[in-house]
Amino acid sequence: MNGTREGRWSDSFRVAAAILAFVVALLLLWHTRTLVLTVFLGVLFALAVSAGVDRLQRWRIPRGVAAPLIVFAFVGLLAGFGNWIGPTVREQTMELRTKLPEALGKLELWVRSRGGGIIATITGLSADTLATGPVPNVAPTPLDSAVAGIPAPPPAATAAPSLRDRLLAQLGGVGRFFLPVISSTLAVAAGIVLVLFLAIYLAIDPGIYRRGLLYLVPPETRPRADKMLGAIATTLRKWLVTQLIAMIVIGVVTTSVLLALKVRAAIPLGILAGLLEFVPTLGPILSAIPAIAMGFVDSPEKALFVTIAYVGIQFIENHLLIPILMKEGIDLPPALTIVAQALMAIVFGILGLLVAVPLLATVMIGARMVTSEKSS
Repeated sequence: MNGTREGRWSDSFRVAAAILAFVVALLLLWHTRTLVLTVFLGVLFALAVSAGVDRLQRWRIPRGVAAPLIVFAFVGLLAGFGNWIGPTVREQTMELRTKLPEALGKLELWVRSRGGGIIATITGLSADTLATGPVPNVAPTPLDSAVAGIPAPPPAATAAPSLRDRLLAQLGGVGRFFLPVISSTLAVAAGIVLVLFLAIYLAIDPGIYRRGLLYLVPPETRPRADKMLGAIATTLRKWLVTQLIAMIVIGVVTTSVLLALKVRAAIPLGILAGLLEFVPTLGPILSAIPAIAMGFVDSPEKALFVTIAYVGIQFIENHLLIPILMKEGIDLPPALTIVAQALMAIVFGILGLLVAVPLLATVMIGARMVTSEKSS
């Protein structure tokens, strides 16, 4: 009887200890979330660097030399490109900042000229505003009210904000959303340095870190865990290299198309399209919005041509470029990808948005391998 009671107390204590340890682990993960996500980015970059180190090792270049050589060469190329194109980007970025409100105003006038309809419903412009525009708020003075012998009417309602004001307010909200991440120059610089040095050290000797992870699992499951780590590393490396190539191609093609269409601030808009290509599905949409708006500076027809160009570029990328670059990658469901990106962006901010897709791919690979082994 006593033995049974002691056994129950022992089981209850183990369960309570496990729950407490899980809660503590979650709290620790939450308080260190920025560091964890930055380390994950460093691991992703290290996978790409490791692929280049493997190729240089075939030419008898030691890994301890090849890894920093690739990383610092990459940084040097970025710095040289930025120095070369920097004055043009600064000039056109200033033009983008000054012309974007004008573009949004012209977009609103174009919506008004079409009489509203579904476009007004989407943009939130009321029928009264479209028909008459903002009504001036002209109230009688106190002297007029006293002479007429009637009470002064209540102040007129403030005119509804225009589409441009609402969109600029939303852009300001987006800026405040990204502010906690990008406002601190020191924090951003420290994060970049951490990612670079993680990539160097992980690429020099990836085996020691892989063996360290395997020591954390029971011995009987280490072969399966090693196979899973290999599959995850291969897929993420291929995904990252594909994204980097796609970013360069999309940036160059988009800039060329915008220059051909004579869109203002074509170079920074093209660079933005290339950078946001790292965020699948949502990135191309976000990069198209300012480009289409800038098209309205000249005419609605040019905005239509810009829209067609962005749709065509994305069609060619999704049906030609990506299939060629990544023939045997993991097929992520589009709806699940969007939900994961939105959830990670809400909870973790811009870092969460950056790592949402590779993190989802990691989970999907692990879940599929576990499911296939159980079924077999």
